[in-house]
Amino acid sequence: MSYKEWGDPQNSRVLVCVHGVTRVADDFDSLAAELCQHYRVVCPDVVGRGYSGRLRNPMHYQIPQYVSDMVTLLARLDAETVHWFGTSMGGLIGMSLASLPDNPVSKLVLNDVGPVLNPEALARIGDYIGQDVRFATFDEAQAYIKAISISFGPHTPEQWEKLARDVLRQNEQGQWVRHYDLGLAQPIKASTPEMAAVAQTMLWAAYDAIQCPTLLVRGSESDLLTAASAAEMTQRGPRAKLVEFPGVGHAPTFVQPDQIAVAVDFLLNQV
Repeated sequence: MSYKEWGDPQNSRVLVCVHGVTRVADDFDSLAAELCQHYRVVCPDVVGRGYSGRLRNPMHYQIPQYVSDMVTLLARLDAETVHWFGTSMGGLIGMSLASLPDNPVSKLVLNDVGPVLNPEALARIGDYIGQDVRFATFDEAQAYIKAISISFGPHTPEQWEKLARDVLRQNEQGQWVRHYDLGLAQPIKASTPEMAAVAQTMLWAAYDAIQCPTLLVRGSESDLLTAASAAEMTQRGPRAKLVEFPGVGHAPTFVQPDQIAVAVDFLLNQV
């Protein structure tokens, strides 16, 4: 597992930031720069993405595998307790980890994700994940990344370029391709309504078992985390504090100052 690390490696205060399903560790550069004076910030590339390895069996690209990998990472970091910031998939990993007995998570940020995942949104995500798209120029590739990521909300041209460059690479033919294993789509496409119902029951059980302070962030236009699901999350389990960002869908990127300020306030100031 590849990971980026910010701040003093001897700092006992550790913040782990985990990205969404097709994103990478670089997503947290702005947040890490803001918080690395207070934390040792660790941002992994989840297996199958970025510079981490690929799995031989794509059907193992699922939350239990990711949780197991994170337990190994935490052991390597020698971290007894951590604060966790998870965007989408990274939030599901954090939620699962924080539900375990004697787990190390003492504060949890869930960025636009919860136990109920809108099936239409999952179908949308699953559709583009597995497409083997290739581009002759970076500009063409960037335009594609912006098009499929438009729900991230308004960004400057420089921010869009970074969001694209972080998840693109050039292959041996010089074509621009996405920096992840296209096999990530297989478990999503293989899911049935029955499997989704079982997963939702398990995720609610995990959420209800969480005991640490929890912040739930939602893009007000998110199609993955509905307003009703977010409201229910404030009333059960850890009774998450809910913050919504207007004009943003799935998911807030936390490169904007107002979004970063919300995370900083919760992680550093709120009990």
